[in-house]
Amino acid sequence: MINIDQYKPGSFCWVELATTDQAAAKKFYSALFGWEPDDMPMGPNGFYTFFKLHGRDAAAGYTLMKEQLAQGVPPHWGIYVAVESADATTARVAEAGGNVLQPPFDVFDVGRMAVVKDPTGAPFCLWQAKNKPNGIADVDGSFCWADLNTPDPARAGKFYSHVFGWQIIEDKDDNPPSGYFHIMNGEDFIGGIPPVRPNNPRMPAHWLSYFLTSDCKGLAAKAKQLGGRAFLEPMLMEKVGTVAILADPQGAAFALYQSIKK
Repeated sequence: MINIDQYKPGSFCWVELATTDQAAAKKFYSALFGWEPDDMPMGPNGFYTFFKLHGRDAAAGYTLMKEQLAQGVPPHWGIYVAVESADATTARVAEAGGNVLQPPFDVFDVGRMAVVKDPTGAPFCLWQAKNKPNGIADVDGSFCWADLNTPDPARAGKFYSHVFGWQIIEDKDDNPPSGYFHIMNGEDFIGGIPPVRPNNPRMPAHWLSYFLTSDCKGLAAKAKQLGGRAFLEPMLMEKVGTVAILADPQGAAFALYQSIKK
């Protein structure tokens, strides 16, 4: 288990569930990952749920607002990237061809954020922390990886390299090549860009969050017992580990990862 008190710029620093049924989501993820919900008031009628793991912040969730539902935003897991300046990074997003959905704004005294979209359509958030984070990693139920599913990996890779300085490196271990690209933030491997899946061309560009588990098969079965469904049943990937892609009962997609060492 690793306690995270600071996130490097360019690293994934937060994952957040937007859902249509916050109470049901709390029950599902608490039963699945052992998360402990901690509700904080958010406006006159809503609340923001922090999901705690070993007393630290593993993720969060909120109910989709009427404006989002009117725009057709589905339940989903959103991802945040740590930045030194939300304003300066938002400007780079626009320079690189991305869209600014919500300009930088302060979140109380906790931090400053912006909501943006890359040129291929995948939304994500920028986060400039003002307070010391309380994150956790390398333990079952913690966020561990993110894949960018996009119809144009080359264009997306160029964009993220410009905005965050990420290195986009082709995975050459497979024979024949899989077409998968690794994302490096400095010396850290933080995510990847899978090859385009021609069998599902209507799938919008999105970031898929992975959560760590020591029993991918068992946890995937449990997710289905709790009302979730599987898009990809647990699959062993040589030299990588076992992965599964699931959706919670409200339809938000996420993935599980079990290290090959476990």
